[in-house]
Amino acid sequence: MTGTLRRWLLKGLKRPEGLVGGTHDEEPPEHQHTWWQVMCLTGVDYFSTLGYQPGIAALAAGALSPIATLVLVALTLFGALPTYRAVAEQSPHGLGSLSMLERLLPGWRGKLLVLFLLGFVATAFVVTITLSAADATAHILHNPFVPEMLAGWQVPVTLLLIAALGGVFLAGFSEAISVAVVLVAVYLLLNVVVVGTAVEHALTSPEKLVGWQNALDSDYASPLAMVAVALYVMPKLALGLSGFETGVAVMPLVRGDIAERVRGTRKLLTTAALIMSVFLIASSLATTVLIPPAEFAEGGSANGRALAYLAHLYLGDWFGTAYDLSTIAILWFAGASALAGLLNIVPRYLPRYGMAPDWTRASRPMVLVFTAIAFLITVVFGAEVESQGGAYATGVLALILSAAVAVTLAAWTKGRTRPALFFGVVTLFFGYATVANIIERPDGLVIALLFVLAIVVVSLVSRATRSTELRVTRISLDDAARRFVNEAGEIHLIANEPNSRDAKEYVDKAREAWELHRLRTREGLLFLEVTVPDASEFAGELRVVGEERHGFRVLTMQSTTVANSIAALLLHLRDLTGKTPQVYFHWAAEGNPIGALLRYLVFGGGDIPPLTREVLRQAEPDPSRRPVVHVG
Repeated sequence: MTGTLRRWLLKGLKRPEGLVGGTHDEEPPEHQHTWWQVMCLTGVDYFSTLGYQPGIAALAAGALSPIATLVLVALTLFGALPTYRAVAEQSPHGLGSLSMLERLLPGWRGKLLVLFLLGFVATAFVVTITLSAADATAHILHNPFVPEMLAGWQVPVTLLLIAALGGVFLAGFSEAISVAVVLVAVYLLLNVVVVGTAVEHALTSPEKLVGWQNALDSDYASPLAMVAVALYVMPKLALGLSGFETGVAVMPLVRGDIAERVRGTRKLLTTAALIMSVFLIASSLATTVLIPPAEFAEGGSANGRALAYLAHLYLGDWFGTAYDLSTIAILWFAGASALAGLLNIVPRYLPRYGMAPDWTRASRPMVLVFTAIAFLITVVFGAEVESQGGAYATGVLALILSAAVAVTLAAWTKGRTRPALFFGVVTLFFGYATVANIIERPDGLVIALLFVLAIVVVSLVSRATRSTELRVTRISLDDAARRFVNEAGEIHLIANEPNSRDAKEYVDKAREAWELHRLRTREGLLFLEVTVPDASEFAGELRVVGEERHGFRVLTMQSTTVANSIAALLLHLRDLTGKTPQVYFHWAAEGNPIGALLRYLVFGGGDIPPLTREVLRQAEPDPSRRPVVHVG
């Protein structure tokens, strides 16, 4: 039974190819689509926020909600949109701002920053699942045709929706574009009707408009004060920015070559932002003017469903129910989009860093993990939409801030001063919004830091346990290296840590080979030198270059680690020549073995001879075919 369950869980696990995990080149998906179709996939996340954004804006800003929404729209069109159009150009494979920061900050700095930001990515996506499910539940329970006896079942119904979502992914989730196109088209059409009707009622109800204006005049001394307060509360409305990172993540689905993909994604981002901006402004005005403030509060009929409240009020319960069903469907599918994003992000980063267990390459175990986390968050927050808004906004704002920082650094390093200054100002705005939101509602930061802690712990444990893999994706020898190997009788490799690389260094090393191993120069000795340019990379291609130095033949290569690359080369030479290669070391300097282990994990060095032998032992279980390691 246990074996059957394991096979079911790990079905679809992508096993490593070649020497280790294969290459990490980004291959385009099998099925690609026009940009507007892909926009609908983004839209199930972005547009679905209309289900709860107007209500959250009303609770956060009160009568000032339309003005605060105008500030949000300005930040959308003149901040987030230009930022992500730049991200799309510089990250056409859909890896987004995280990959840009990784390139701009090489080594462990970039890796650790990505790990930290992955915590906020997980926060944004997981809370998308829980918040969307909670809002879908609100639309279900407040529908007039649903029995009143279910009124207190907010948490159980939300858990049921999340469980259904996890069940769909456990069964196997296939092509989503066609479903997304239908859902978004129907949802936007119904919103045109609802929002248009609501705006008409608001504009033709002078007493309600006057009441709204009087509320503004009584609370704020001047228009300048209104703008100042709108800027202050704007971070609470950041949920309306949620679709940009998703828009970049789905780039590989856009049909065409790289240039066409970038153009299509820019159209996608711009069109989605314009559509959402119009809906945000119109819905905020209509809901603020037409809905009594008490109805937005917890337990109120408009809590988490302001537009649905207006749909039932002005268009009747049957149309309102149709609107509820459409909203429930798109909110549920937004959770599916978020879960698909998580299942896409984890394999793209953590295994590439060597920082994820083997089973993370299979989707079903990850579905169970993320579903369990979503259950926990739902119970902690009581499936309340507004209470989860801070956590969601924290994740969204942190991602947009990282994108703004990335494009600022990219422009600055290329000497493009004006774009760098522009994006620097955008970074300041989003930095303010992020910090203000964290100070006001720190629960999002707590969740993100818990994710960060979990990711870092799992990453360190995984990196240590996977340290004896070969960690080489491909090996190639240049003409000189291939000639050296072919002309050698038996393959004797003298491991040399390169220093000055003068004649004395090689003469001394040859003398040491005679004294320790009784190897003569005329036996065709080959010196082997490995340098580590970036130990933070887990795996990479190994290119072996042959050099003649001071009468000695030297094989040089660069790798992420010394021991693993030597082991991989020995196995490659065995398969290439049919001979059993032998490598010769001297004992490493004495010292604390824990320190040697840390040097190996962080810097790729450490106690090389025993590590090389252990890598070989795990890669080749047959001792008769295993290359030989000598230590003198």
